[in-house]
Amino acid sequence: MLKKWSAAVLSGLLVVGALSACGGEKADDAGSGTKDDGKITMGFAQVGAESGWRTANTKSIQEAATAAGIELKFSDAQQKQENQIKAIRSYIAQKVDIIAFSPVVESGWDTVLKEAKDAKIPVILTDRAVDSKDTSLYKTFIGSDFVLEGKKAGEWLVKEYQGKTDTVNIVELQGTTGSAPANDRKSGFADVIKADPKFKVIASQTGDFTRAKGKEVMEAFLKANPKIDVLYAHNDDMGLGAIEAIEAAGKKPGVDIKIITVDAVKDGMTALAAGKINYIVECSPLLGPQLMDLAKKVIKGETIPQRVLTEESAFTPEQAKTELPNRKY
Repeated sequence: MLKKWSAAVLSGLLVVGALSACGGEKADDAGSGTKDDGKITMGFAQVGAESGWRTANTKSIQEAATAAGIELKFSDAQQKQENQIKAIRSYIAQKVDIIAFSPVVESGWDTVLKEAKDAKIPVILTDRAVDSKDTSLYKTFIGSDFVLEGKKAGEWLVKEYQGKTDTVNIVELQGTTGSAPANDRKSGFADVIKADPKFKVIASQTGDFTRAKGKEVMEAFLKANPKIDVLYAHNDDMGLGAIEAIEAAGKKPGVDIKIITVDAVKDGMTALAAGKINYIVECSPLLGPQLMDLAKKVIKGETIPQRVLTEESAFTPEQAKTELPNRKY
């Protein structure tokens, strides 16, 4: 895994521009070169459209590319790694200037990334990391600290049950198996709650980051476990699906079962403000402007940090009521 850097430090580094975390190359060496008209062409391979978060992420990237004057070639992998690999190879064949993508899973990218490197086309990872030991295969990663998100979720839970001794039965809706956010949000949460034996994760299963699957898996959890105190969902959409299952079972979400989710999309924040979710850890999808800025710097041969983190918050129901009118996604 990539080393988790301080968002504040990296933000400062990015502004300064004279950065030392990752060496840059001259434009002639870093990519296939911009067209005669000077316009940059970016190939972007998106995970899919599995959630409200991802839809907002796609929109941010498309709008930012237009605003930055970057020609965007876009593909939707429908949550399949083979589709992303095919798209990346297509971009290599088209000799785009730069490739960016949000990896469906962490593993299995070295071959295609080496093909891009051999073609002198730089790659930027967005939102999700890869587990490659060869960090020269990509220029930078821009996104959230998923481990920290999991820790924030765990810290809220510990505080919520502080002073209580009864067992707290937790069920967990994981994101897509093998993906960086699923792996890291799970481990961050587990690291925080493991110190107190009253917290017990009695069931943990993937919901593929989708509302429909979140509902389906929560229905199974409820049938198999008569006493569930807490649901930890790796994203809002799965949590929202789980709320449907909880209500159908005659229970009150946010009261009978406390719910923690990650993302803070508008639908999630609406449920939070209504008291159906108890706590949401933010994960901003609006990475487009930062991505385009980094792409321009890479093409110019500027030195950039190997990791750029987004600054994010977390919300209680009362905070959601204040923030909701300003939510863009």
